[in-house]
Amino acid sequence: MTGPSSHQAQPNWIAGQPVGSDDVLEVVHPWDGRLAGRVSLATPEQVETAVAGAYAVRGAAAALPAHVRADALTHVHKRLIERADEIARLITAESGKPLKWSRAEVNRAASVFRLASEEARRWSGELQRLDTDPGGAGRVAMIQRVPRGPVLGVAPFNFPLNLVAHKIAPAIAVGAPIVLKPAPKTPLSALLLGELLAETDLSAGMVSVVVVPNERAADLVADPRLPVVSFTGSGPVGWAIRDAVPRKHVTLELGGNAAAVVCPDWSSDADLDWAASRIATFANYQAGQSCVSVQRVLVDRSVADRFLDRLVAAVRALRTGDPWDETTDVGPLIDLAAAERVEEWVREAVTAGATLLTGGMRDGATVAPTVLADVPVGVKLSCEEVFGPVLTVATVDGVTDAFAAVNDSRYGLQAGVFTHDLRVAFRAQVELEVGGVIVGDVPSYRGDQMPYGGVKESGVGREGVRSAMEDLTHEKVMVLAQLS
Repeated sequence: MTGPSSHQAQPNWIAGQPVGSDDVLEVVHPWDGRLAGRVSLATPEQVETAVAGAYAVRGAAAALPAHVRADALTHVHKRLIERADEIARLITAESGKPLKWSRAEVNRAASVFRLASEEARRWSGELQRLDTDPGGAGRVAMIQRVPRGPVLGVAPFNFPLNLVAHKIAPAIAVGAPIVLKPAPKTPLSALLLGELLAETDLSAGMVSVVVVPNERAADLVADPRLPVVSFTGSGPVGWAIRDAVPRKHVTLELGGNAAAVVCPDWSSDADLDWAASRIATFANYQAGQSCVSVQRVLVDRSVADRFLDRLVAAVRALRTGDPWDETTDVGPLIDLAAAERVEEWVREAVTAGATLLTGGMRDGATVAPTVLADVPVGVKLSCEEVFGPVLTVATVDGVTDAFAAVNDSRYGLQAGVFTHDLRVAFRAQVELEVGGVIVGDVPSYRGDQMPYGGVKESGVGREGVRSAMEDLTHEKVMVLAQLS
């Protein structure tokens, strides 16, 4: 492994200051189990300092001039670009993500901070005339969005830099202090981001990055000084958080089992090659550990035979192995337990009658990219989120049948629809029970500026820089009277 130096324990960033402790967490590289880094676990006293600091500066943070917030965000954007190779290697070291995908993640995170900087400068209110009725004559309303209060951000392991950026950057942009809890399996990138933020002129207490075990997170969730909780992760944990603090403003991004529909008009050789390549890549690009990774493929019967051969060939062509190899497409899952679970789900489906077309093998924490057909209803692969490099393929008869199959799910994050027909595209937008419809591509596409989130058990609220800024704030009205 050619990752970062791992001998010294990395400190937490408590109210902008590096703070260590005697309790050390070892972060291991999923590919070979070697030490990727050592991190200080925040003590209860240090967590209290972080929360108290955020609460103490909430007024000052909200009053920070837009240029101060924007300049801080721009600084982080520039520093991420300057240190891009180092940070990409850090991501690969802690997550096992292939290096080429880690490089893409750094670029996306840098864009998130740039977008947040731009939005911070544009973030204004609106004027609303009130003289539409006689009683409002001479009056006008000024409507502004103000922070709901300090934020608890809880980030997952699969995008250890970019999903942390999606918590922190919108909070800074609106002037909301944030205490960020990264995933204990991948805290190194978040701590480096804390270091970059400490280089800015933001108020002390504006940002803290605290590494705590998951079993200690309940106290943070319950703390009344953090009235907003922004969580990305597993469904059971997310809904438990919402149930535990019903009076808080809670946003949840919880994943799904994303479907891609190949419509009958998507029938030329070039069309089918494109769809097969995109689906194969984005079912496996994070070893399937993405909440919009393609899991279900619904292909029209008229093109099914021609498409399926291409899909299986594209999946077999993916290079699986050492994430430090620049040519590797698919690396290990986050740990052995995750890989064993995926292997068991595949075995369950095959035992129940599914046809294994390729893959299905496990080597340590790595699972070979897998395609199954004829997966019976009721097995886990048909209805749960596999979060691994596994595709299921089903044949459908027409668009109506396909859209019904997409909606036959407890989840609804995003869906991809491969069609050239604008009528079908608009039907998809109306009929599909998802938060986003991607026409002509896989459901895995995400522009970091666009609203992103789901319906049903995929969560509540929206990420995407401006959407998150709106979610972290509420409207406040001032009425000016006697103007004429």
